[in-house]
Amino acid sequence: MTDPRPLIEIEGLHKAFGDLHVLRGDDLVVREGEVTVLIGPSGSGKSTLLRCINQLEEPTAGRVRIDGVTQGYAEQPLADGRWQRLSPRQIAAQRARIGMVFQRFNLFPHLTALGNVTEAPVQVLGRPRARAEATARELLERVGLADRADHYPSELSGGQQQRVAIARALAMEPELMLFDEPTSALDPELVAEVLAVLKDLAEGGMTMVVVTHEMGFAREVADQVVFMADGRILEHGTPEQVIDHPRSERLKGFLDSVL
Repeated sequence: MTDPRPLIEIEGLHKAFGDLHVLRGDDLVVREGEVTVLIGPSGSGKSTLLRCINQLEEPTAGRVRIDGVTQGYAEQPLADGRWQRLSPRQIAAQRARIGMVFQRFNLFPHLTALGNVTEAPVQVLGRPRARAEATARELLERVGLADRADHYPSELSGGQQQRVAIARALAMEPELMLFDEPTSALDPELVAEVLAVLKDLAEGGMTMVVVTHEMGFAREVADQVVFMADGRILEHGTPEQVIDHPRSERLKGFLDSVL
């Protein structure tokens, strides 16, 4: 059997904020249907890498391709060698193929759970509201919140709000899901319910990139674990290779601090 096709291809990715060099020439491939977990100390560049994939940050150098298509730039450079930046509308169209869930839930407080999941398909995709609501109810059932559809965010626990945020991202029918420490803002007893939804997505074949400190999740669900430190990818491989048999002292020290 051949390997699944590459869905994300990152080549020589750099990102600097003034004098602060956050990403330092990273290369990474994520194949279709794989779960890639990014681990590493705070400030290592994990979240910035996610934000570059989703074009929330513009790379200083290097390229990100999704399904073979360069993100944010025309496919060919101009005659003078410069790369032409796409228009905001074109970038939004590329970004619409990617779902992203953040540490904070960012739900609309004036909308119910159902309203939060329905809004983007109606406003962005132009779906009829009745169809969007039917899909939203299915997604809320999938994340275990069918009985909370008419509740407002203030009436939901943190874990429930995060599950609504996941359903909202899925409502856009993404090809790829990015999770930026989706459980870090939750009380410990609520973490498991969110991780269960991520496991369900993985079992369904969703391509996912997850930033997390949950090593049990990484060991159980990840196809690929990537260790970052100081803006560089230092090790990557299967959970057994990276978590159980770390090669670098830097990774060994990190694992000792979190396990």
